[in-house]
Amino acid sequence: MTIFDAFTLLGGLALFLYGMNLMGSSLEKLAGSKLKTILGNMTSNPFKGFLLGLAVTALLQSSSATTVMVVGFVNSGLMTLTQATGVIMGANLGTSVTSWLLSTTGISSEGTGFFLTLIKPSTFTPILAFVGMLLFCFSKRQKRANVGSIILGFAVLMFGMEFMSNAVLGLRDNPSFTGALTLFSNPLLGVAVGAILTAIIQSSSASVGILQALTVTGRVTYATAVPIIMGQNIGTCISAMISSIGASKNAKRAAVVHLSFNVIATLILLPAYYLITTLVELPIIRTAADPIGIAVVHTGFKLIALLILMPCSRLLEKLACRLVPDSKNSAEVQLLDERLMTVPAAAIERCNTVALTMAETAVLSLKKSIGTVGSFSEREADEIREEENEVDVYEDKLGTYLVRLSSQDLPENASIEVNKLLHMIGDFERISDHAVNILESAEEIHGKKLFFSSEAKAELDVMFHAVEEILDLSLEAFKKNDLTLAVRVEPLEQVVDNLKDALKTRHILRLQKQECTIEMGFVLSDLLTNLERVADHCSNIACCLIEISHDSMDMHEYLKELKESNRFDFNASYEYFKSKYAI
Repeated sequence: MTIFDAFTLLGGLALFLYGMNLMGSSLEKLAGSKLKTILGNMTSNPFKGFLLGLAVTALLQSSSATTVMVVGFVNSGLMTLTQATGVIMGANLGTSVTSWLLSTTGISSEGTGFFLTLIKPSTFTPILAFVGMLLFCFSKRQKRANVGSIILGFAVLMFGMEFMSNAVLGLRDNPSFTGALTLFSNPLLGVAVGAILTAIIQSSSASVGILQALTVTGRVTYATAVPIIMGQNIGTCISAMISSIGASKNAKRAAVVHLSFNVIATLILLPAYYLITTLVELPIIRTAADPIGIAVVHTGFKLIALLILMPCSRLLEKLACRLVPDSKNSAEVQLLDERLMTVPAAAIERCNTVALTMAETAVLSLKKSIGTVGSFSEREADEIREEENEVDVYEDKLGTYLVRLSSQDLPENASIEVNKLLHMIGDFERISDHAVNILESAEEIHGKKLFFSSEAKAELDVMFHAVEEILDLSLEAFKKNDLTLAVRVEPLEQVVDNLKDALKTRHILRLQKQECTIEMGFVLSDLLTNLERVADHCSNIACCLIEISHDSMDMHEYLKELKESNRFDFNASYEYFKSKYAI
């Protein structure tokens, strides 16, 4: 091999790895919302988990990416170890898709029909590259641009494969190269080489592609390829093992399940393979392999391993629990896991789950604080303050995580979702703050033994019920992303504003008649101000949902337009709530 060939080989490898990365990331962007749905359907059923792992890995073109994501799910408490085991087994098979795509490089145009010539990469890749470039550069729609990026990634991957194949052609008559390959036919050395190479580049698909490229020399026999392929399946586990460092014990166990699956499969199948070839003469193992043959061996190994080990999934879990035993100092489940950022759709799904928990905690806390005004309890006071601290933690961690997520190259729908959450978590955090403010007013009433007049109490109860309804409407609208609920929030917010003004006016009239004290008036004013601001934050949440659906985030302009308009839907809702909460 000349220096020029060596440079061509390195350049081909660079193009190959970049093309694989570009194709996988573009596929993930295009299928982001679908991937989100798939991830939302996680199940403890091992077979469905297997299908999930198979689908996601085929999409991402990387079992390493899938297993790292699984470790993140388990570490976040989003997936159990049982669910993870099924997904990991599916991921092991899903990664074989790439080897079949690359096997088309082994098609020779000599002596073949027109159709086979057409499907040879050297024939269609340049056309694909041109089509992908047109879509990527000139499409205004994000989906088409993503399709163009996928096509470009595949074309670059195939160009890289061709470059590598051409660069190693000169090695076919090189005695040193032939001697080295003879060494790799040693089963232990072949497994070690396959594992080390895959661990370095952290992709079994890429290392199988390199092996397929080497077959063009005609010197790679099946006897050489089989142990290397088995080693490649062990080496791909390195990404999950690294990602599990510092994670919870169950996340570590998920990574161990991945490693033990491939190690045990190799320990069973490698001796069985050599026992069979020793007892039975199989001339094919001494013949030169081709890219399609490598794909067959790669997929065959995975299918046989699944047939043997899938029924033993529970035993793999028990083995992982033995290797990673429980300990008092084991890491706890993380709220948001950095590993999920490798797949933004999964990270956003987790953020939505955490944001919903935060929202429910804030709303529950506010309702509890309203209850303490009429019936104060030290236990509930402690719960409200504890919940407010929890919401603060949620807001801090979610905000930091979402900002980091927004700095990535996200598809348009994912970027909108991130912006929506960033806007809303601040409003939910402020609602929990107002819960503490209302609690403090309740503590003052209880501590100073103050009492509302029966008339003031009845009026305040109306205000309480109105605020509780606007909280429920906003929470349900956020939870279900329901615009029909969201549009009902603003009319009710207007009613709450009017109630605040009316209650203050009525209190002043009672003061003039000496039916109420000034001290109680200060407490009432604080309560009304906090309740009115809670309604404002509910309005912000609902308007954010509506405006995002209209591709805009100018909430102030929207509110102005809504209040100044005479649209029937707003007026009808306003009149309904005005009648319902009349005093």
